[in-house]
Amino acid sequence: MESPKQQSTSQTNYSSWNDTGPATKHSYAPPSTLSNSPSRSKRRAAEATEDYSLETDEERTHDQHEDIDDFDDEELATVHHKQRYAPLSTAFVIVQVIILPLMMWQCGVAPLEINPMIGPYPDALNYWGAKNAVLIIDDGELYRLITPIFLHAGLIHLAGNVLVQIDSGNRWEKEWGSLIWIIVYIGSAIGSSVLSVIAMPDQISVGSSGSIMGLFGAKFAEIIVLMCEKGTTVRELAAEQSRKEQACHVIFGIIIVMAMSFIPYVDWAAHLGGLVAGFAIGIVCFSFTMRNKFGTVFWLGVGVASCFVLYSTFIAIMFTTETDDEMRDVCAYYQQFFEGYECKCQLDEDWAANSNYAWLASYYNGQEGGGGADDGEG
Repeated sequence: MESPKQQSTSQTNYSSWNDTGPATKHSYAPPSTLSNSPSRSKRRAAEATEDYSLETDEERTHDQHEDIDDFDDEELATVHHKQRYAPLSTAFVIVQVIILPLMMWQCGVAPLEINPMIGPYPDALNYWGAKNAVLIIDDGELYRLITPIFLHAGLIHLAGNVLVQIDSGNRWEKEWGSLIWIIVYIGSAIGSSVLSVIAMPDQISVGSSGSIMGLFGAKFAEIIVLMCEKGTTVRELAAEQSRKEQACHVIFGIIIVMAMSFIPYVDWAAHLGGLVAGFAIGIVCFSFTMRNKFGTVFWLGVGVASCFVLYSTFIAIMFTTETDDEMRDVCAYYQQFFEGYECKCQLDEDWAANSNYAWLASYYNGQEGGGGADDGEG
């Protein structure tokens, strides 16, 4: 039991200090009210925030590493994903798997000496939208810069690309989000076709491997752009760890896909063009994910300049490339090299003439409007 004097001394001593130093008279509050004071709670919260802000990045990262250890390997592999599913990558695979059997059903299966990939005749690929330089440059069929990604030379070619896209393509769409994924995929498709037109104007080519190479290029760009970024949250640390593990995977994948460049109707230029285009686009996309503002500005400038130089230069060269007029009629072109080559992928004129689609047959035969479409798609 304190005496009145002792209580007075105790109160006086307490009143001489507040939370941050010597107290003034107006900051005094009786001990009985301090513990429940709302302002006291706010000051404690402020102190906790200030104390945390004094921690170094290394200390916070260490704390996060302790948290990341709470995740098992399966959770850690997906904690940095932006979305659970990969709808676009899956949709492209489904379309690609459907189109090849349709081509083979409509146009027949070529002998192995013509197409060792177990697939349709070359004129069928052209009919369905393969890259054909003369039709792109001279006839303005620019859609052929994109449509080759839906086509494949045969079952072996399709299986190889689909397996890679289901694995890497789906995973990276989950990591990046569908928007970045589709920008890289389509942008790389255009880049691959443009370089293919420049380097191999006298050949038709198909395949999604140019876009797949673009995904690998974009992943490589992500690794380079974010290599100096240090994660401070579990999600960032998981993404950082994933990039380190995937670096070797990316290099190995590039080697494998480049090795497929020598498959008939698939060209090395498309693979190289897709890889370079994907890398340039990836620099632009992933510069926005950096926390460092200077790094964002720097890499964004590098990426935009690279994309501008790459596409403007390649497209300008493409439209000055000399083309082979014989490639207008792909069927007749290949009949020169293969005895007994059959041109099966054409509209059935008798069927079309006796149906409501007679106008379509007329259009393709060049009988409507003074010539209609080019006859090279036979």
